[in-house]
Amino acid sequence: MSLMLEEALNAPDRLRGQLGRNQEMLRDLGQRLRIEPPRCVVTVARGSSDHAAGYFAYLCMQAQGIPVASLPPSLSTLARAPWQLDGQLSVAISQSGQSPDLIASQSAFKSGGARTVALVNSPESPLGRDSDVEVPLHAGEEHSVAATKSYLATLSAAAQLIAHWGENALMLNALSELPDRLVEAAAQDWTPAIDTLLDADKLMVIGRGPGLAIAQEAALKFKETCAIQAEPFSAAEVRHGPMALIEPGYPVLVFAPPGPEQVGLLELAEWLESIGAKVLLAADKRVTHRHLTLTDANHESLQPLSVIQSFYPMVAGLATARGIDPDKPRHLRKVTCTL
Repeated sequence: MSLMLEEALNAPDRLRGQLGRNQEMLRDLGQRLRIEPPRCVVTVARGSSDHAAGYFAYLCMQAQGIPVASLPPSLSTLARAPWQLDGQLSVAISQSGQSPDLIASQSAFKSGGARTVALVNSPESPLGRDSDVEVPLHAGEEHSVAATKSYLATLSAAAQLIAHWGENALMLNALSELPDRLVEAAAQDWTPAIDTLLDADKLMVIGRGPGLAIAQEAALKFKETCAIQAEPFSAAEVRHGPMALIEPGYPVLVFAPPGPEQVGLLELAEWLESIGAKVLLAADKRVTHRHLTLTDANHESLQPLSVIQSFYPMVAGLATARGIDPDKPRHLRKVTCTL
C-alpha cells in the first residue's frame, strides 16, 4: 500500500478527532465574526490548499453573501501592493505553514488592516505565528508528497468554521456524521475509472458550485501522481472554448453528487456522451446510469468531501497500475518555497 493510499484512508479518523478538538475554537471565532462581520474576505494559498480555499470561498459567499477573493502572493512579495484591508478578513491555508510567499502575504495583509486566520496542519508554524488566529488541521504528519488527508482536513475545518459562523445546526449535525460517511466513501469501488484511464494521456474533470474545487484538486492529482494532462472545468464553462478539445473517446470525469448543481451536471454528461466523449459519471445511487458510486454526505455543502474521499484511492491505484510510484512524483517535493 502506498503512503498516499494509507494517508487517504486515514482521513476519516483524523477528521473525527479534528471536529471535536476544534469545536470550541471555531464556535468562538464564528461568534466574533458575527459580532464584527468582515466587509470582504481574501484568501492566500497555493496548490491543493488553494483548491481548498476555493471551497471555503464558495461556502462563505453562499452563506454570508460576503465577496471572497483569492489574492496572488506575488502582489505582496514582488509588486509590494499597498494593501488597504481595514474591516476585512484574510484566510491563509497551508499544510506546512512554512512557505515564504504565504507568510509574507499574510503579514502584508495584517499590516494593511486585515484580521488574519491561518488553517495550518503543522502546529506553531511561522504562518500561524504571524496570524491572529491559528486553526490547526490535526491531520497528523503527512509523508506522501501528494496531499490527501490534509486536504480533506482543510475542507472539514473550513466547513466547520462556516457552520459555526452561520449557526447552521443542520450542517453541524451533518459534520458530526461526516467521518462515518467518509469511511463508506473510501470503500467505493472505482475500478471502472482505472480501467478507462489506464492508457489516457489527457482528460477533463468537471464539477460545479463547491464541487469545482474538487474537480481542480482531482485534476492536480492526475497530473502529479499519474502524469496525465488533466484540466478542471466548471460545467457552466465547458461548453465554451474547452469543448473544441472533445473528440471520440476523449475521457471526461464528471462529479455529480446530490445538490442543486446535479441536474445540470447530469444533462452535460448525457450530452458529452452523445458527441462521443468517454464519460465517467460519479453520482449517488438515485442516478441509475452512473459509472462510479458516491456516498451521500447528508448535506449539500459536504458532498465535495465524499467525492474526493472516493477519488483518492482510485487515483493512487491508477498511478500504480501505470507503473508510477504515487509517493514520488517526478520533480516534486513536499514543501515548496516560492516568493
